[in-house]
Amino acid sequence: MIRNKCEQIKIINYLTSTTLYSKAEAKKLREDFWTSFGKSFPYKWTLYDTKIKDFSFKFLFDTKKARVLLAIEDSNVDTRAFYYNKLLSLQAILTNDYLPKVVYDSHLVLDNGKEISGVYVELEGVNIHNKATWQQTMVFLYDTMLQFEAFWAEYKDIIQEEL
Repeated sequence: MIRNKCEQIKIINYLTSTTLYSKAEAKKLREDFWTSFGKSFPYKWTLYDTKIKDFSFKFLFDTKKARVLLAIEDSNVDTRAFYYNKLLSLQAILTNDYLPKVVYDSHLVLDNGKEISGVYVELEGVNIHNKATWQQTMVFLYDTMLQFEAFWAEYKDIIQEEL
């Protein structure tokens, strides 16, 4: 029994997000999205050019969420903790001045099972297989990464200081 309008919407979203695509169709949708994003929002992002090994900005978009992530992927736990703690020391600034919904996670497990540390902002309820959510997602990814980039431009000297 459906109780309310919100529950109806969740069910509709679930049903529309569970359309089965072949691997080739899903790959084509992903390619189409990222090509469209690049054309709609052209910008030269920092991404991997942080001058810190295994420390990068990433865009993620799947069938459940979109995420802009500052990933610390160093296999050395001490190095990872060092940079994570630097970001933690800047948490109030990042949250208050740039990204109010930022999440800090020292033990973030990626879809591939790899554990990293990360700082991210997430948008739920969007689906890379649902073109109706693409525009909202593109705006979210662009606006959020711009804020991460502004933070990085201001505080990269502090973050880049070595062990």
